[in-house]
Amino acid sequence: MENDKIVALEDRIPKLKEQRRRKANKRLVLLLILFFTMIVVIAYSQSPLSHVKHISVDGNEVYSDNEIIKASGITTNTNIWKIKKSNTSSNIKQLSEINQANVKIKWPNTVQIQVEEHKRIAYLKQGKNYLPIMENGKVLKDRKTDIIPVNSPILFEFKEGKVLNLMVKELEKLPSEIKNSISEIHYSPKKTDQYHISLFMNDGFEVSATLRSFSEKMVHYPSIISQLDPNKKGLIDLEVGSFFKAYGSGAEE
Repeated sequence: MENDKIVALEDRIPKLKEQRRRKANKRLVLLLILFFTMIVVIAYSQSPLSHVKHISVDGNEVYSDNEIIKASGITTNTNIWKIKKSNTSSNIKQLSEINQANVKIKWPNTVQIQVEEHKRIAYLKQGKNYLPIMENGKVLKDRKTDIIPVNSPILFEFKEGKVLNLMVKELEKLPSEIKNSISEIHYSPKKTDQYHISLFMNDGFEVSATLRSFSEKMVHYPSIISQLDPNKKGLIDLEVGSFFKAYGSGAEE
């Protein structure tokens, strides 16, 4: 009896049937769209169309695009679905001068690599070669050059370890204009000070200092030389106080 009543009710209300039919059609359309979307995705992922076609590299100066791409492990045969961005970033950071690497995927088949390189703080003189020293204190023996660097201080008699690391940290604290005015830094320890260094400046002055207070005192270098005769070269001692001794003269100022 109940079923008879329901059928009779539907017969009396044809609009209810139409609404149900429309809902059923919508569900069917959605299922068909989902089905064909899955077919397209599966077909794309298994076809050569899903292989990487373009790789762009930004932020690199020391390394070439090809060196970065080779380190990433990505090639034009790599399926873009199989790229793990964290692994690719770690691969690139294996390069000694790379600080950070960010990998982005732009569909359908492009990979963007953004890198941040460690800054070169100075160069270490070793035999006839010059080895870059990075901001993290690492000496890059595999990037040596026999060309005299002109944009960074050259360090002499330093060895990898705490003294070199302290030297790098102190140089990092200096403004770029002061750092760029330094030509050479010689490690010249004394019995009374194992952190003693001697600097030769691009303007012809020599500086005697200790790493314990190097950046603190060296930041005043422009002010010191502004009070000196530029034609009268000599030694500026910053170890304890600050005084100047002209070459060939016993007088101190």
